[in-house]
Amino acid sequence: MRLCNYSLTPTRISSAKPRSRLYKLTDGGGLFVEVSAAGLKTWRYQYRFGGSRREITIGKFPEVGVADARERHFEMRAMLERGIDPLDARRQQESARRERSAEARAAGDDFESFSRRWIRERLATKSETYRRQVESRLERFVWPGIGSKPLSAVRPADVLEIIEARRATPKTAEGVRQHIQQIYNYAIQKLLVEVNPALPLRGVIEVPAAEHHRHLTEPELGAFWRSVAKQGAHFVTIGATRMLMYTMCRKSEVLRARWREFDLERAQWDIPAERMKMKAPHRVYLSRQALELLGLLKAFGSEPQAYVFPSVLRAAVPLGDATLNHFFKRLDFGVPDFSPHGTRGTAATLLREHGFSREVVELLLAHAERNKVTAAYHHHEMADERRRALQYLADQIDRLAQAAHHGSTVAEARDSTTAAA
Repeated sequence: MRLCNYSLTPTRISSAKPRSRLYKLTDGGGLFVEVSAAGLKTWRYQYRFGGSRREITIGKFPEVGVADARERHFEMRAMLERGIDPLDARRQQESARRERSAEARAAGDDFESFSRRWIRERLATKSETYRRQVESRLERFVWPGIGSKPLSAVRPADVLEIIEARRATPKTAEGVRQHIQQIYNYAIQKLLVEVNPALPLRGVIEVPAAEHHRHLTEPELGAFWRSVAKQGAHFVTIGATRMLMYTMCRKSEVLRARWREFDLERAQWDIPAERMKMKAPHRVYLSRQALELLGLLKAFGSEPQAYVFPSVLRAAVPLGDATLNHFFKRLDFGVPDFSPHGTRGTAATLLREHGFSREVVELLLAHAERNKVTAAYHHHEMADERRRALQYLADQIDRLAQAAHHGSTVAEARDSTTAAA
């Protein structure tokens, strides 16, 4: 097969806006993303077989990412090399799977049916995007192999075959194995099976060590802060970015904040336990800058049930995680790959370097306290230190942004003088 020079990036696909009629974003080798008038983005592959042009759907973006789409594209090109029509092959596989599934469903214990139940019951509190991503993985990688089998008939060898096929993408392979393991853990709790076939396969695929989120130095933080305002994004997106830094909260905690959680007169934000990673309530002491930002955001929604950071397209839902991720990727301030989660490490490092204790910073980050007595004590104490730390953080950000502005102004003046000479 000839080498494909792929051209699309996740950022370009995410940034593509809907038009009056659908259009294509070409990736290479017949692979493209179709953008509908409603904004839906779908991976498709157009090819020729038997003298006629054919087209097959791969899946929706972002549930099917760039790497996954290209992997499927390669598999289908390999089929064509062997004289197999990918569209006919898919139809035959789906027909056979439906027949097998009908038999297994009659018995009520097939893997696919139970895994759908697991998604409904165990992932109900997860985001819709996450549930779709899990279902997409199962549909593409797992159900074709073991979906129609009774739960008790799946063996470790079946799971091994599934994950070995994904060895080239180890994170995906291990993610798929973990999904199967979690599904069987639930089936064991329901007394449907006694053995988990995915458990013995832990470590079969070696996953590269996770990279920690990069934090910014103080000069970089000043440049970052100035770039946020200059990017030209919607005010809600800019506001959510600033709130991440002002509060040191996680992305999900900020984006899903509702006005009923705020007491602006007391300059407090009380996040309920169900929205916190550690399932414990968390209080944020709001700086003057955070209060000013919230005052401006009030124009977008003041109802207690309303989201503080609503979606630009639909006010009834919060701003999407992907929207904020893509905004960070577009920022150009000299540091590539800075992510929303990196704001927490940046703020924590700044405060520690300026004399604030580890104890205070850990409380600001809402990290779990292992000692329950100490945890109960800290829920009520150190309020003054925490308030002072967040106000210092906001003031320091202002100072760094001003220094970055002064530095860029001096540099621009020097460049213009050099050019004139």
